[in-house]
Amino acid sequence: KYKSSRRLYSRQNKCFLYREVFFAPHTHQKIPPTMAEDGLNDYERLRQENIRRNQEKLAPLRRKADELSAAIRLAKPKRPYQAKPKPKAPTGPVRSSGRARGVAPDNLPPDLRSTRLSPSLASSILGAPPPEGAKVRAAGDFDAGRDMVLMPAHARKVMPCCIVSMRVLPLADRTVVAAGDKMGNIGYWEADGVSEDAGGADGVFRYWPHKGPVLAIVAHQAAPHKVYSSSHQGDICLMDFEEEKYSIIHLWEWPVYSLCQAQNSVGCLYFGDGKGGLTLSDERVGKVLTTWDVHEERINSIDFHPEKPHMLATSSTDRTACIWDVRNIKTKEPDSLKVFKLNKSAQSAYFSPSGRMLAVTSSSICGTVQVFSMDDFEKSHIVEYNNQKGSWPSKSKVIWGWNDTDLYAGNRSKGIDIISVDVNDSGLSAQNSSCLRSEHMTCIPHQFSAHPYKAGYLACSSSSSNVFLWTST
Repeated sequence: KYKSSRRLYSRQNKCFLYREVFFAPHTHQKIPPTMAEDGLNDYERLRQENIRRNQEKLAPLRRKADELSAAIRLAKPKRPYQAKPKPKAPTGPVRSSGRARGVAPDNLPPDLRSTRLSPSLASSILGAPPPEGAKVRAAGDFDAGRDMVLMPAHARKVMPCCIVSMRVLPLADRTVVAAGDKMGNIGYWEADGVSEDAGGADGVFRYWPHKGPVLAIVAHQAAPHKVYSSSHQGDICLMDFEEEKYSIIHLWEWPVYSLCQAQNSVGCLYFGDGKGGLTLSDERVGKVLTTWDVHEERINSIDFHPEKPHMLATSSTDRTACIWDVRNIKTKEPDSLKVFKLNKSAQSAYFSPSGRMLAVTSSSICGTVQVFSMDDFEKSHIVEYNNQKGSWPSKSKVIWGWNDTDLYAGNRSKGIDIISVDVNDSGLSAQNSSCLRSEHMTCIPHQFSAHPYKAGYLACSSSSSNVFLWTST
């Protein structure tokens, strides 16, 4: 080993310092300097001494600077902060809603929960004499194409919007038409005269029992003052004109598309829902008795045989129409007496007034009705009526008149096609015989209802809000 000295210059002391550096031979590695007991070498000890001496000199200066800063802060008053308000924009006239002003809204249907049934309408329905015997049959010389006319006074706007269901109430000596629209309103039109009641404008009375489209209306001939209606929301409502009140008797989980009552049972109500279920409810016990799964899709119509009260016909969107015996229907997988398979959905299936035939309406590109003989189902005939738009036939339902010879169907030219039916031992035939037209019927009819006690009185409605009543001369 050998040692050498390195000269270091100290600016503070203005002198040179010497530090011995030891080198190992042949390796040229630095040998660390020797340390004192405090762990510092001479240079570090000198540096720490300089720092201590400088801090002692600066301490009085820092104290003096702090005192001057405090004096300046005390001498300068602090102004309180004041926010400057923003200039307000010019305001216009104050607006308030009609509800805040206490003004009732316009063009709204009346709230049925606070509306009583019209005394004039109730007295008109209750004042009708009880019917004598069965429904009326047309005379042998009755010719619908010749004898039926539409008077200007019998073209009436009954509802505020589109009509989706309609029924002529079974009153023996007067004509009252009930119509339901897509907003849940039901309107009653006294077609025989203008009412003196202030609540009825030109014999029209409107109520709001439902919150959705009214899909079906029915009334029993033995109790015409009880009018049942159903809606797309699944509620079934009873409007009792004798008690002058309404009530919701059922809340179903599916839309109720069809209603029907048997001829020999006033208290029993049959209804078909949107899932193909046929349900029987009894008003006397106030509950549903049973439900049968008779179709795979919604039931569009229910109709009882006029001579056999245990037999009914149903039509469905599943492209079938069926005949059932209500005495033997099973709850699960029920067996029908007859199934009619169609190419399109069945919109209606109605028995003729005598029950000898069944007319099934199907929706296709051109409206079709197929007539079957109840004595021999092989006897049938298909008739196309004038309906050329595929979007419209889904609303169309063909009905029977007052005998077994006439069917009534809507015509695209704003008329009513009369389909003549003839059945004999050799077979069954049907054809378009005539068409009812009038300048007063401004819309295409798709809903029909025949007066059960007045031959030649046929009510029809369109997709608008009008009802047209054809009468016999």
